Amino acid sequence: MEQLHDMAGRLDALEMKASFAEDLVDELNLVVYRQQQQIDRLLLQVQHLQQQTPDGGTGAATNLRDELPPHY
Repeated sequence: MEQLHDMAGRLDALEMKASFAEDLVDELNLVVYRQQQQIDRLLLQVQHLQQQTPDGGTGAATNLRDELPPHY
């Protein structure tokens, strides 16, 4: 009888651990989903900023005067 009680206690503990693990996985999935949405928005912003620059975002100077340091 004691073995049955011990086994039921162990089963309850395992069920609780599985429940907590499932909740944690769901929470982590939500975090990953939100991070991916944020990454997608940031990529769109970077593309938009690259389109706004006259050289297409390459950073190349269009004029030799642009390459001179500011103290000249």
